[in-house]
Amino acid sequence: MEQTTSRTVDEVLSLLRSRGGRITAARRQLLEALFASTAHRTAEDLASEVQSLAPEIHLSTVYRNLDELERLGVIVHTHLGHGPAIYHLAGSAHGHLVCEQCGKAVEAPDRLFSGLSSEALARFGFRIDPRHFAVLGRCRDCSP
Repeated sequence: MEQTTSRTVDEVLSLLRSRGGRITAARRQLLEALFASTAHRTAEDLASEVQSLAPEIHLSTVYRNLDELERLGVIVHTHLGHGPAIYHLAGSAHGHLVCEQCGKAVEAPDRLFSGLSSEALARFGFRIDPRHFAVLGRCRDCSP
């Protein structure tokens, strides 16, 4: 997967076009929703945003577009515990710490996981992607 730090909807659309992808209204609206907020959103959240402007766009179309955007490195998805995956732009990728008790999620810079990443590679030949999962534990407020 190639990662891109594209900053605008038009740059991503150009990337899609250069890779042989079609530029559809659904893709444009999904990208506009992704770029409009840095919030973590599920596919269903994004579909609701897109459908508020274009009700004919189905959830399956949103999922297909999310898969394509992730394959191109435009977005990443993360699993925060047991809930659905969340999506955000790859240029703002980061790790997550999630409290098992209250559910609070804290964004953590990738460099926090650099020691773990280096150790996993050195000892096991395994490359981890800390943006794809959450580290579970207890937040300051829930710790005994």
